[in-house]
Amino acid sequence: MGKYILRYGLISGVIAAVPWLWIMARMPADGNLEEMGGATRGYIIIILALSMVFLGIKHYRDRVLGGAIKFGPAFLLGLGISTVASVLYVIGWEVSSSLSDFNFAQSYGKSMVEATRAKGASPAEIERAIAEAAEFTRMYANPMFRLPMVFIEMFPVGLLVSLISAAILRNSRVLPARAPA
Repeated sequence: MGKYILRYGLISGVIAAVPWLWIMARMPADGNLEEMGGATRGYIIIILALSMVFLGIKHYRDRVLGGAIKFGPAFLLGLGISTVASVLYVIGWEVSSSLSDFNFAQSYGKSMVEATRAKGASPAEIERAIAEAAEFTRMYANPMFRLPMVFIEMFPVGLLVSLISAAILRNSRVLPARAPA
């Protein structure tokens, strides 16, 4: 099982991490989050990457277990793949952030303040948003805050994909293994 966790986790992690190298390399230092493509683009990349969870469980079921797997082992395999992929996602984010002049924390803080202003907030609410943005920027500079935060962008989605994949693939009639020709 470890070989499948590593193989499919690495593939998934590379699919999730590599786009950030390209996206961040193009970002100007004073860029904004919309230029990154927003959360929608990020989660589309993550879901595409986590399709490897389904494929990893299916290949393990078909090639190692002869076409049948129970929910528990399938779920654990999916969690392992998701964990490896999420760690690589964090590494990709850190590498792309260090190679780029773009400051994510400042841009995110700026967008927090702009969103508060856009909803017609009072001056006190705007000041509170400015203080929260400054606090976020300060906390984000700490790797003990940043790394887990980036990890939980991907891992909960991997948990959900693992649950769904394990539930589907425990039924050996779903996408059955083909007999060799």
